[in-house]
Amino acid sequence: MGIKIDQVQLKNVNPPEKVQASFNEVNQAQQERESAINIANGEYNKAIPRARGEADQKISAAEGYAQKRVNEAEGDAAAFNALLAEYTKAPEVTRRRLYLETMAEILPRIRNKVILGSGVGEGVLPLLNLGQVDGFETRGAR
Repeated sequence: MGIKIDQVQLKNVNPPEKVQASFNEVNQAQQERESAINIANGEYNKAIPRARGEADQKISAAEGYAQKRVNEAEGDAAAFNALLAEYTKAPEVTRRRLYLETMAEILPRIRNKVILGSGVGEGVLPLLNLGQVDGFETRGAR
């Protein structure tokens, strides 16, 4: 009832010599176009996933930092509320405990310590050897 063509194959097709140079230029331009498209697709496939990964990493780091700050703030608020509850129960004891804890934290960091009792030098500052530091004699003011 008719003819059915399954395949057409051109073998050894050569354009006339007058158009051969133009034909070769067109083929070369098509190949360069395909090559440029392939290079561009390769760069796209390399750059876009990396940028998305870096963006996701920065977003995750920012969310983690935000959660850390919220947790620290909630912890500080809870500690303050616990301290306030103890202070309302016994203000003097809590005040003294806070003072002692603060001194225990600060005093080890101070290099030279001078502690005077309450009855020392009423009205007169006791004389200190200010010219001596760590057992070495110094000259001039510091």
